[in-house]
Amino acid sequence: MLKVVVPAPIESLARSAVDAALAVHRALGPGLLENAYRDCLQLELSNRGHEVAREQLLPIQYRGHTIPRAYRIDLLVDRELLLELKAVETLQPIHRVQLTTYLRLLHLPLGLLINFHAPLLKEGLHRILNLAFQTEVGPT
Repeated sequence: MLKVVVPAPIESLARSAVDAALAVHRALGPGLLENAYRDCLQLELSNRGHEVAREQLLPIQYRGHTIPRAYRIDLLVDRELLLELKAVETLQPIHRVQLTTYLRLLHLPLGLLINFHAPLLKEGLHRILNLAFQTEVGPT
């Protein structure tokens, strides 16, 4: 059976990011613009001792050429966990596809898609796995 196995330190980092997102959502509630949540979440994560890169523009390689500033990620935590933030009424399939593509390009196993517009954050929180990290695991 194939399964994406996320290393324990990244799982721990994801729990910390979820706790930080919950704190931001509890304090602000839904209804603000995405950038307000992004800036507050960056501050919350930084206060918890994490290194956070915000709105980083990244290149892609295409047919031997570097395309600078090809995409922009919302938050990268400790260079290991990607957070894609939204403040929308309903997440669309393209939002998951976008994060999946970013994970593939960055060679990361796990990302969190967080929609701060959800009345309860747990309804707006989604773990997205990079299937390139699948490994064969035995039955448990």
